[in-house]
Amino acid sequence: MGKRVVAPVIGLVLIAASVVFGFRTREEAQKLVSNPRETRKIANETPAFRAMPFEDVHVTTADGLRLNGWFIPAPGRATVMLVHGYKDSRSSMLGVAEILHRHGYQVLVASLRGHDMNDGETVSFGLREMKDLDAFQEYLRGRPGVDPGRIGLFGVSMGGTIAIGFAAVNPEIRALVSDCAFSSVADTVGTSVRFFTGLPEFPFAPAIVFWTEWELGGSVDDLDAKKWIANISPRPVLLLQGGADRVVSPESGARLFEAAREPKELWYDAGVGHAEFLKKRPAEFEQRITKFYDSHLSGPSR
Repeated sequence: MGKRVVAPVIGLVLIAASVVFGFRTREEAQKLVSNPRETRKIANETPAFRAMPFEDVHVTTADGLRLNGWFIPAPGRATVMLVHGYKDSRSSMLGVAEILHRHGYQVLVASLRGHDMNDGETVSFGLREMKDLDAFQEYLRGRPGVDPGRIGLFGVSMGGTIAIGFAAVNPEIRALVSDCAFSSVADTVGTSVRFFTGLPEFPFAPAIVFWTEWELGGSVDDLDAKKWIANISPRPVLLLQGGADRVVSPESGARLFEAAREPKELWYDAGVGHAEFLKKRPAEFEQRITKFYDSHLSGPSR
């Protein structure tokens, strides 16, 4: 009699646990891909806060989204486009912009769909954001004073991964710096799930990936920068990766470096956390970044 009662109870408990697990993991996936206007980060500083002249930039993507950016002019004709990270704003890139502007570079600070003051509320980790960089690149093509043969790209975190994918198919990008990018969703999902949700990798990460793909209508297998980065060659790539990174897999930089072709550089520092090179190593950051762009964006247009 006891066994007849216990078995159904265990079955009901397992069913209930499965339902709770499904709801929780789908909820976490929805949080990861959603960035509602009322809770997102909005640019709280402009280039003027750092004594840089600037112009507001407005572009429209191929799928009809209006995006905002800043153009920071300089006497030189070399230009670097900056791409922020996951659920961040344009303001987060002002430190990099200030360094580049001080060294004579024009800077376009881009911002992605579903971020800042832009249209959209979904973050697709690169599945759709390539259209955003297309729109900003088109802006640069039409702007007087921009040399189309001297355009560089700098992306951080998710923006670094997106920048790799964009540079791989856009030969107008002559030099790329990618700061703490994830090498692929599969490579970093455990690290990222622990950081953003506080949940252990198993059994939650596979279920969250499943619901993320459901929400986005695409496969995260398509988000693999290791498959893209080789196509940037013979244009140069500089990769930055911190060994104390808790947001993306600390092995991401090495995996990307291995997949890239020459010319390529990797700056790895075991003591630096996620996207903290400018904060923790400011003098070396400035020296390395400007030397890289000076080497590859100087001289006549190519």
